[in-house]
Amino acid sequence: MTDLHIVVCMKVVPKTEEVRVNPETRRLIRAGARSEINPPDMNALEMALGLKDRHGGRVSILSMGPPTFEPYLRVGLAMGADHVYLLSDPQFGGADTLATTYTLARGIQRMDGADLILCGEESSDGATGQVPPGLAEWLDLPQLTLVTDVTIDAVARRVCGRREIRGGYELLAAPMPAVVSARTACNEPRFMDYRIKRRAFEEGQVTVWRAEDLAADETMIGARGSPTIVSGLDEARVRERRREFLRGTPEEIAQDLLARLGLLD
Repeated sequence: MTDLHIVVCMKVVPKTEEVRVNPETRRLIRAGARSEINPPDMNALEMALGLKDRHGGRVSILSMGPPTFEPYLRVGLAMGADHVYLLSDPQFGGADTLATTYTLARGIQRMDGADLILCGEESSDGATGQVPPGLAEWLDLPQLTLVTDVTIDAVARRVCGRREIRGGYELLAAPMPAVVSARTACNEPRFMDYRIKRRAFEEGQVTVWRAEDLAADETMIGARGSPTIVSGLDEARVRERRREFLRGTPEEIAQDLLARLGLLD
């Protein structure tokens, strides 16, 4: 299936332990925070590369964000992906999941579609899990959610996924093209291939599209196209554990502990 085209949607996120929020704009402050590729998206990329190993074809990475995302996305090229498409425009800033999925869908349409679109189940900074189903809705495609493994029937042009449920698993299938979300930690992403790393960081491996390149409706992108807002912020209190030291001889401590646990007659 040499004409197979898989698109993997990937997001660059700040490291969770370094996340700060602007109390006025209620947006994440990326300045000073180290970034990484969203871990569940790495699982989706590994899933795509595994399909490419078995069936051939090509894997494209699609992301939305500032130009500073580019070096992180190139890591995906060094792992075996074929091209990166970065949707980067100040107009995309402040997007909620509705505007984000609309923009990503326009990017996929700009590529003339794909046979399979893979996403991580959620992002570590937003954790809504709304992007995969949102994409399926915008593109009017069937979807398989939270799968731990995926296979392709090239003859029937059907994608099959395995999803864990309580007490076992279930098998899902959908005609292609389709959207699939990968369960977090469902596989072990491969290391960069140093034989192709140099090519991954060459010019021409990343295509940057702005809003005008996508022919996007300006009322549907960025903050303008986002009907949801963060109405307030509250810091979770850190609860300290209560500690009490028991004193005395070992026998006295044992008796005291049994009494406190209600185990003495």
